[in-house]
Amino acid sequence: MTVRKSPKTPLAVLAGAAVLVTLAACDSRGSTGNETGTTPGPVKVEASDTACNVSVNTAAAGNVTFEITNKGTKVTEFYLYAEGDRIMGEVENIAPGLNRRLIVEVADAGKYQTACKPGMAGDGIRGDFTVTGGAPKQSDANAQKAQATKSYADYIANNTAALEEETGKFVDLVKAGKVDEAKAAYARTRTYYERIEPVAEKFGDLDPAIDVREADLEPGQEFTGFHRLEKDLYVSGLQADSTKIADKLLTDVKDLVAKSKTLQLTALDLANGAKGLLDEVATGKITGEEETFSHTDLWDFQANVDGSKGAITALRPLLQQRDAALVSTLDKEFTNVQGLLDKTRVGDGFKLYNELSQDQVKEFASAVDALSEPLSKVAEVVSQ
Repeated sequence: MTVRKSPKTPLAVLAGAAVLVTLAACDSRGSTGNETGTTPGPVKVEASDTACNVSVNTAAAGNVTFEITNKGTKVTEFYLYAEGDRIMGEVENIAPGLNRRLIVEVADAGKYQTACKPGMAGDGIRGDFTVTGGAPKQSDANAQKAQATKSYADYIANNTAALEEETGKFVDLVKAGKVDEAKAAYARTRTYYERIEPVAEKFGDLDPAIDVREADLEPGQEFTGFHRLEKDLYVSGLQADSTKIADKLLTDVKDLVAKSKTLQLTALDLANGAKGLLDEVATGKITGEEETFSHTDLWDFQANVDGSKGAITALRPLLQQRDAALVSTLDKEFTNVQGLLDKTRVGDGFKLYNELSQDQVKEFASAVDALSEPLSKVAEVVSQ
């Protein structure tokens, strides 16, 4: 089962106010206490710390919408899995009391599973879900959506190629014991990973193997990947097994790159991915929890914004046709966030997170909230 990164401080908490964030939606069945039947409307999911109650356990193929309410005391997340724990759709960081919406394109009939994950860890509270009938994939049925996915696939290909190349250089520096040079390469290398994180998360255990934080380790889980080497370089010094960890990182990255070449994305994947990247900013980069040893969070922040913009750029012709006002709002809010990032630039990089003032952090939080709201509407527009 996929090991997920554990909950991070919600942006709403950091900003000092509860913010209702609406995402795009999917279909669902019940984990504990499902009702048998189908529904043409949204599937209601009531999550708590011990239950995942899904209103129905069957839906027709096509776009399936889940509306999730967190009535527990822990931050949770919701998934729809295909066989082999292949992630069809997900929504993370659902704080207590919040509602989120997820739209997932499910073109094929078959057996699926829904899962709520209180604490955002482990296998989650699962239930069986059946999809009936069949539906043409949107990328086949709509030329604009097909072009959007092709454009985004090119973006992913360019960044994964750069990720593999830069990771190879970074690993060589670590293995050669060139600490200062490896530290200089660390943030730059991670940029390419942070831009494509929604894609990386589709490959099960590869994402945590590459990107798990020490604070998020589950019992018995080995600390590997970028953040383990970050700790070695910035805090503890290179260890006896640093070379082995570096070799594993490169192997995992190469595996990820190979798998990404065969990944079939839909326009909804792009929409949900754009929002997911901003959630990454809100729950890790704005709080300084992602790069806890190097404090290079703003490099990741910029990469997440770049990746979100990359997805929206691919969808732009479709969005412009269906909701030009939404496009204008997105442009405005992306520009605002980028302007704040530009104010923190130092040379080719950024200030370290621990050099930011509390006023700057709050300003970032407000700007990301303002961008999050229109981004949450993109999937619904795309799914029309």
